[in-house]
Amino acid sequence: MSAFETYFTSLKGKKIAVLGLGVSNRPLVRLLLEFGCDVLGCDRTPREKLDAEVLALEQQGCRLSVGDNYLDGVEADILFRTPGMHPGNPAIVSLAAKGAKVTSEMEVFFEVCPCHLLAVTGSDGKTTTTTLVSEMLKAAGKTVWLGGNIGTPLLPLVRQMKADDFAVVELSSFQLMDMTRSPERAIVTNLAPNHLDIHKDMEEYVDAKKNIFRYQDETGLLILNADNAITAAFRGNGDTRFFSRKGEAHVCLKDGIICRGGEAVLNTVDILLPGVHNIENYMAAIAMVEGLVEDETIRHVAKTFGGVEHRIELVRVKDGVKFYNDSIASSPSRTIAGLRSFREKVILIAGGYDKHIPYDVLGPEICEHVKQVYLCGATAPQIRAAVENCADFHGQVQLSDCGNFENAVRTAAAAAKEGDIVLMSPASASFDEFKNFMVRGNFFKQIVKEL
Repeated sequence: MSAFETYFTSLKGKKIAVLGLGVSNRPLVRLLLEFGCDVLGCDRTPREKLDAEVLALEQQGCRLSVGDNYLDGVEADILFRTPGMHPGNPAIVSLAAKGAKVTSEMEVFFEVCPCHLLAVTGSDGKTTTTTLVSEMLKAAGKTVWLGGNIGTPLLPLVRQMKADDFAVVELSSFQLMDMTRSPERAIVTNLAPNHLDIHKDMEEYVDAKKNIFRYQDETGLLILNADNAITAAFRGNGDTRFFSRKGEAHVCLKDGIICRGGEAVLNTVDILLPGVHNIENYMAAIAMVEGLVEDETIRHVAKTFGGVEHRIELVRVKDGVKFYNDSIASSPSRTIAGLRSFREKVILIAGGYDKHIPYDVLGPEICEHVKQVYLCGATAPQIRAAVENCADFHGQVQLSDCGNFENAVRTAAAAAKEGDIVLMSPASASFDEFKNFMVRGNFFKQIVKEL
């Protein structure tokens, strides 16, 4: 019997509570029901707002405790915590004190995973780095299972995994907080203050991140950013290797060439993804796949990989014009990061739902990095004002109000000439016209592909 079957068979007859019925826990509930478990699904969403998938879980035998008091009176032998819920939540602490074992979908996955396990965490760049590792391994002919914080629950897929496969997992601090296992190979891209609205303090946040390597043995590989003060001080239990864009390291940058162990691996001009932050992401990924992927395969990925969806994602090159989807940029700070990724001035599509945040900081960045702006949505006047009120604005940036999103995209595309970059990076939420940033990004891609 496999570790997976042994684990789930052992749950039969136990009271199991699943806290949170979001994307990652719904497949878990179905899995528990499949093994004949007594499952209580707990979620703050009131019954009248539950979607069809959750109601279907109830029809399949999952008892529900929902609404404002969804944790009142919960009894359990085993408690599956949703990643967004702090382990110090009073209800969790109370149940643990009564003898309940607190775990999570990701913690169980680490326990029963039958294949090679590689994981990435950090404050920035972890999604792109995780995806790059996956793409490199796939290009080398490996069978790869990509998931974790990226959004694909891996636990229900364990029965399909083989020993020589690779599970490549992105892990958040919330997923790592109570982990007691670490992957064979781990990356910490960088660390900076983050999620301090949930974590007690920076110390707790950093300590959670350390769990990605804390339980490695002497055979483990830990890859760290030497340019980040926090990660530069970490050391693993096995082999610790550093990457650095600014100095000497196992993987470092020399005259525009990424070198590993002193040997040239990748010319940065061949990297399709824009921005120096993506050079660092490649450096981390190159360190991770050492010994698993040939350098020529790494170079092939660099020349063909267009980026993670909705994050400065290259959608199409048409008539010499590059179209990028950066729909994830729902605030000025994210759009600023996108603008700084390009050497040349871009054509920017911006604007959307008004979250009542200031746009002053965006003005100077647009003046420096943009030649034409096509505006839409409620924030169009604020973005225009931020640019026109900037001391560096001398009328050199063309500003056009287009009303709605589709008109802005089509007008920008029509104005673009060979060699131009069209960047959709709204600096605003999507809720005026779209359900979320993903729907907005997909609509942009649909328009661009139809041009």
